[in-house]
Order: sequence, then C-alpha cells, then structure tokens
Amino acid sequence: MPISRRNFLKAAMCGIITPSVLSLAANNRIPHEAFIDKLLPAPVGGGFSMSDYWVWGSSVIKGEDGKYHMFADRWAKDLGFQAWVTNSQVAHAVSDTPEGPYTFADVALPVRGAGYFDGLVTHNPRVIFYKGLYYIYYFGTTYDFPVPEAGVAWEDSWFERAWMNKRIGVAWSKSLYGPWNRYNSPVIEPRPGKWDATITTNPSPVVNPKTGKILLMYKSSPINSAPPLLLGVAEASEPYGEYKRLSDNPIFRFDTAANNDNDVEDPFVWYNGKGYELIMKDRFGHICGEEGGGVHATSANGINWKLSSPVKAYSRTVRWDNGQTTLQANFERPFLLIENGKPTHLFAATGEGSQQWQFDRTWNMVIPLK
Repeated sequence: MPISRRNFLKAAMCGIITPSVLSLAANNRIPHEAFIDKLLPAPVGGGFSMSDYWVWGSSVIKGEDGKYHMFADRWAKDLGFQAWVTNSQVAHAVSDTPEGPYTFADVALPVRGAGYFDGLVTHNPRVIFYKGLYYIYYFGTTYDFPVPEAGVAWEDSWFERAWMNKRIGVAWSKSLYGPWNRYNSPVIEPRPGKWDATITTNPSPVVNPKTGKILLMYKSSPINSAPPLLLGVAEASEPYGEYKRLSDNPIFRFDTAANNDNDVEDPFVWYNGKGYELIMKDRFGHICGEEGGGVHATSANGINWKLSSPVKAYSRTVRWDNGQTTLQANFERPFLLIENGKPTHLFAATGEGSQQWQFDRTWNMVIPLK
C-alpha cells in the first residue's frame, strides 16, 4: 500500500531514479489470452468484512480440514484508515467455500512489542504450504512513538517513521489455526546505496515445484519516502532463506521521460507448470489504460518479464452477480487462489467511498474465474 496516501507519495514524485532500464514497451509484449476475460461476476456479500474494523489485503489457502482460510489485515475502524501503518494485525478467517463469506477466527500475528522488527504491525500476508508446514510471509514494522489510540490526534511524522521500518518477515505453523512461530529478524533487508535502500515489503512468494526453491518478489524504493515504487526478485531454498537477489536491478522499469510516474506494485506471482505469471497493480494507469487497474505479465525464469497482449488483468469496474456494475474507489492487493495449478478466484481489497482512499468501509472481495 502506498504512503499516507497521495500527499506523502506525490510530494516525492519529483525524484528521478536512473538504474538500468528494462524496456517493457509495446514491442516487448507477447500475445496472450486476456486475463480480464476470465473474470466472472462477483458474489454480493462474498469475501470478508468486519463492521468495527478496516479490512484489507488477503491471502487464501485450502486447509486440510477442507475449509478455505483467509489471512487478512485488520485494524480498528475508530483509528482512521491511515492507521494501517501503525495498528494493523494479520487476522485469520474461515469459510466453507472460496467465495465466502468468511468468518473471523483469530488474530494470527498479534502485537508482540516494540523491540521486535515486526512488534507493532503485521500487514500484507501471503500464505503458502511447504514441506508439511504453513508459512505466512508479511511485512512488519515498529516505531518509537506511542501506539495510536482512538481520540488521539494523529501526528504528521508518524506515518513516515513507521513506514520506513517496514521489513519482510516469515511465520510458520503446523496448523492454519496456529500458533504461529515468528522469526526475530527479517528474511530480506534493504541495501544502502541500491534501488532497494529503504524498505522491504509486500512479499509475493511462489514455490517452483520442479526445483523446490522459493521465488520471492518484493517492493522497495531507493530514496527515503521517494517513489517510484520498484519490484525486485530473490530466491531461497527454504522459506526463511537465505534469499539471494536474482538481479541487482529492479525487474520492471518502464520507458517514460522521468521514469517516475509509470510504476507498478502489489504483484501476485504463480507458477503455471512451465514458467511464471503475475498480476499487479498499475498505479497510474499508463500501462493498462486504467488507474489502479491490473497488469498481466509472464516470465520463464522470474527475472525477465514480458507484458501480455492484451495486458489488462482486471479493472476497478466490477460486475456483480445481482446484475449491477460498480466502479470501485480502489481495487488493491490482488491475490489469486491457485487450485490444481490454475487460478480459480481473484481476491482484492476494496472499499465504499466517494473517491480513492476516502472510505466509509473496506472489505476483501472475491471474483470467481472461468
């Protein structure tokens, strides 16, 4: 999720970063069935919501009990939406079907103290099953000011101070109901002087069944609070690592004059039996043609990616199973449920409100796929 929102990020858009550029222009696209054509009407009342909480990005897995388990972000609604960066915790919800609705079960990754890198916030989970254990990838953060409470005025510096400490962590458990065992250090750290000098966040892990290795895509930024937001890729033989960068540079760069108003985030990566695919958010709409819409790309090795043609993966315009169509203010943190090697459902964080990042409520919605 970008910073606080527009004011913090847009103020930094003037910085021009010039690492090696990977061209993803139109002549580097490959014909592909449009991912967006796979989307069916979304069930009204599906997904996961909580009346007293903001609910955000999700990850879903089918458990050994035959139920579907969602891991999602939640934080108290009376704190305001901006408190995702200071008060979020990863919650666990359960449903008999992928569509839901999901029922809250427990908090999987609660607060554990400011002295831990993830001690005060856990957010953006991705869950996998690997060698008999369940693993949750997430970002955690901590900070040096009082934990925000309802009725206490928000201080302008809080957002950036918490945001800059974001690091990717991993927790493991024998059961989707926990308890979850958390490591006390991040799995991948920022690198001073590199494109990923500030944070590591928004993990997207995928297991290559042929090699057993874990490909991890992550997000960072080269300068303190300065977009563009960029994506990197690393690989490890075990969930906790050690992760080795597969490229010294970000894996996506787009050809624009300043190269800072054409970026992507929130990738979801999967292995299709031959290579890798991903969907991700087009932040400003210059790639897929819609601000906040989705981009589809493919790769043989997880390093060199090609945009699909057509490139669009999803839209903020949603068809519902009651016949209505709505333009959602936001459609964030796309996640695909993969069963028998194929995507079956698209999940996304969304909300009701008059404009982007101005919500009356939020929830995780679900769209079945053909």
